[in-house]
Amino acid sequence: MIDRKEKILKSLVKSRANWLNGKGPLSNVVVSSRIRLARNINNIPFTSRANKMELEKVFKIVQKVFNENAIFSHFNHLLLDKLSPLEIQFLTEKNLISRDFIQMNNSYRSCIFNRKETLSIMINEEDHIRIQLLSAGLQLKKIWKAINEIDDEIEKKAIYAFQSQEGYLTSCPTNLGTGMRGSVMLHLPALVMQNRIEEILKALSKIGYAVRGFSGEGSKAMGNLFQISNQLTLGLSEEEIIENLIRLCKKIVIQENNERKNLFSSVRKELEDRTWRAYGLLRNARIISSTEAMALLSKLRFGVELDLIPKISTCKLNQLMQMVQPAYLQMVVGRSLDKLERDLQRATLVRKELGKYI
Repeated sequence: MIDRKEKILKSLVKSRANWLNGKGPLSNVVVSSRIRLARNINNIPFTSRANKMELEKVFKIVQKVFNENAIFSHFNHLLLDKLSPLEIQFLTEKNLISRDFIQMNNSYRSCIFNRKETLSIMINEEDHIRIQLLSAGLQLKKIWKAINEIDDEIEKKAIYAFQSQEGYLTSCPTNLGTGMRGSVMLHLPALVMQNRIEEILKALSKIGYAVRGFSGEGSKAMGNLFQISNQLTLGLSEEEIIENLIRLCKKIVIQENNERKNLFSSVRKELEDRTWRAYGLLRNARIISSTEAMALLSKLRFGVELDLIPKISTCKLNQLMQMVQPAYLQMVVGRSLDKLERDLQRATLVRKELGKYI
């Protein structure tokens, strides 16, 4: 597997993740849904306390599961020890691994993922096994059914650390119980424009939900994209966590759509101007930062959602939000770039991609 590293990475540069396809329920606001499961193997210390031999044991147990199960026969496998910092950052921008995985330096870290880039499994991250599944739109129930089946397949060969009272034992106490985190990425430009986003974020925090940016934990909210996830995993079933998160997200979607209607009826010409200005800058800029690109792509996506500009697909704009990230750009050209070179490359890429429209 390891000698195929370059081939796998080149394929990832060219491929487009299926969860960015702009389809699925409520996809005009909901970009994607994700469920992540934290699991540890019984009688082996958590990753932070395990020695090299114990980490190797975890790696071999999980590797055996995947080698012997036909479900995973077409999955790719990358050892982080064999990757450069840039390549690891690229996997983060692809949402195949967590940002925390970058900071860790323990041995036998690896990532296994499918070709659609919807399912990925991290080995020896904060927990021994982190399974995540993504899909476009608000589809948490569908994801839960699929990831539960994957979890069952792994558990046939790997005995999990589990107790009747505490549930799944995890490195971080906040993951005890189900070990499940659900999250939904929402595009909320109207709530931001109407200065309502802060009150909503504060309310979410008070009722036990975390809000993060485009790249997940530790990232800022760029491009009016917000990831909302549950913080409580103990004392609730997986189904209850999912139902609560779906109910909450639907309420936010209703509020966002109401504010879009209000803006459309009151300041349509201004919105139209914002949309076309964003398109003009993206189509003509020669130097552009990631922050500016995300802001302009958000405005353009908002205009597409309101039918203020024709023929640009939401899928393409979702993909561009990922493609303009720093490591992604450098992987495209095949070398490290300084800030100015990245800004030049980003502008070139955006011009090329949007040049196919209108």
